[in-house]
Amino acid sequence: MDKNLNWQDISHNISEVTKKVKKKIDSEDLVDDLKESLKSTIENTSKLISNVFNTIESIIQDEEIKQETKEVLQNINNDLDEILNVTKNKFSFILKSDTTEEE
Repeated sequence: MDKNLNWQDISHNISEVTKKVKKKIDSEDLVDDLKESLKSTIENTSKLISNVFNTIESIIQDEEIKQETKEVLQNINNDLDEILNVTKNKFSFILKSDTTEEE
């Protein structure tokens, strides 16, 4: 009887470990997907801002309006950069916390 009980315990433990490994893999895949999505969004936003700068250069003739518009876009770019850095720091903190908890 004890042998059967031990095998049941071992089987249960293996099942639990398997579930944890699968959950970890799924979690890592999700994080990778989020990273890739964020990277893609940042690249697209960068291209968009660059296109707007180029459009301003080619279309707007009034230097004062052109300069003011560039300043507004630069402020937007700075804000996005700040948001990105804050978000990056939060992700780093969360990922480090998750790693520490698992150990």
